[in-house]
Amino acid sequence: MKDLESLNVSFVIDTFLLLLIGVGPKIALVPFLELTTGMPEATKRRVLRKMLTTAATVAAVLLVLGGLLTRLLHFTPGALGVASGIVLLIIAIGMILGQNGNSGAYLLNPAGIVALVTLSGEASSIAVAAVAAGVLIVVLALDVVVFRAAVQVSGKLDASRMLVTEKVFGFLLAALAVQLALNGLSDVGVVHLTTGH
Repeated sequence: MKDLESLNVSFVIDTFLLLLIGVGPKIALVPFLELTTGMPEATKRRVLRKMLTTAATVAAVLLVLGGLLTRLLHFTPGALGVASGIVLLIIAIGMILGQNGNSGAYLLNPAGIVALVTLSGEASSIAVAAVAAGVLIVVLALDVVVFRAAVQVSGKLDASRMLVTEKVFGFLLAALAVQLALNGLSDVGVVHLTTGH
């Protein structure tokens, strides 16, 4: 359980990085631009508003009720980690092979779901929950800035460069997906992970 003593700079940075990967703009940006190509700017803004609102709402619900959901549905954080790792790996492979379709257009991805549910389940004080909520708000604000800027300059973006960055990020996500699954397997006692330096 995360308590008041565990609140430090490392916790804030780790939480920010996890939520940036899980709710940040990178996975959804290229699919969003592809799906909205040719749309009037007003329509792009409506799609963006709906996407951001949906992600923010679901993220807030998971942060508040995630711990309760794990108990009600009788699954462990380890099982969630394995499942999320598998789904994230499928998304990452789609990014690498250029077959992402609509799957990457969701702003809140499996890594974010794991982070939010874990934060919800482990937060044992209002201070920890408030810090997690504050970090989530910062990441969502970053999403708003990045996506609004992307809507304005979408016609000038170099598609080949975007494709290369998506493939590189896909490889990084694949590694993260494997790590999520391994962490989950370790949590349920199937494997024993050692940390190397």
